[in-house]
Amino acid sequence: MPGPKKLDPASSPRALLGSELRHRRERANLSQVDLGKLLFVSGSFIGQLEDGSRRMQMDQAINLDQFLNADGFFKRNCAALEKSKYPDHFAEASEAETRATEIKEYAPQVIPGLLQTEAYARAVFREYQPTAVESVIEELVVARLDRTQLLADPTLPMLWAVLDEAVLRRKVGGPACMAGALRHIAELVRQHRIIVQVLPFSAGAHSALAGPLKLMSFAEEPPLAYVDGLGIGHLQDDPATVRQCELTYDLVVASALSPTASLALIESVAEDYEHEAQQF
Repeated sequence: MPGPKKLDPASSPRALLGSELRHRRERANLSQVDLGKLLFVSGSFIGQLEDGSRRMQMDQAINLDQFLNADGFFKRNCAALEKSKYPDHFAEASEAETRATEIKEYAPQVIPGLLQTEAYARAVFREYQPTAVESVIEELVVARLDRTQLLADPTLPMLWAVLDEAVLRRKVGGPACMAGALRHIAELVRQHRIIVQVLPFSAGAHSALAGPLKLMSFAEEPPLAYVDGLGIGHLQDDPATVRQCELTYDLVVASALSPTASLALIESVAEDYEHEAQQF
């Protein structure tokens, strides 16, 4: 079994917290399981906090200060982690994306963030926040485009997305915007950078009717599942829950069109949008 990851406490607030947590836990003669019981989490969860692979939440920091007599250390330093450009419910998931070697995603309504174009992202955020000033929308778009840089690496992470046909048919931002968004996806497929399948309307009911799903695998960490809704999101690390999410994704894949047929459909719909845009 590999030993604990060596962290440089100066490298990031998360590394600092993890290093101090391990030091204070060992000084208190507590195992990871013992400390986990106090926080109502698993011992492996404590291990992930210590090796920096999990983000410490403020309520956990406050409790750790109490249990480990840390005099407010964890609360003070945890505040640095909360200065994220992403919403609280997505911040930890976005950080996990940067460490993932494999990302699998089912998208029922909109193009996944990692595959969005600037125009598509701006249209989505404007609909999410119709009364926001333009500077707020611009910050959201910049953060979204920063995430897409994960695909600048030619091989990692491996991204496999299943798009519901509704994603193709929902006219976000108008026909020109949709044409550009779908051509972008098609180009990434043709470059062999991503795998994309379409779940057609003809598939009928399927295993992921409850909503979007993201699965992430890592080189040295257990897999995670992320599920979200309107303004909320949950990162799941319970092995049984993750396995159920993996089964859900596998069943969606089984109902989807092949990658070749999916690419043909995406490009066909993009062409329809291009013809529509020329009429205006």
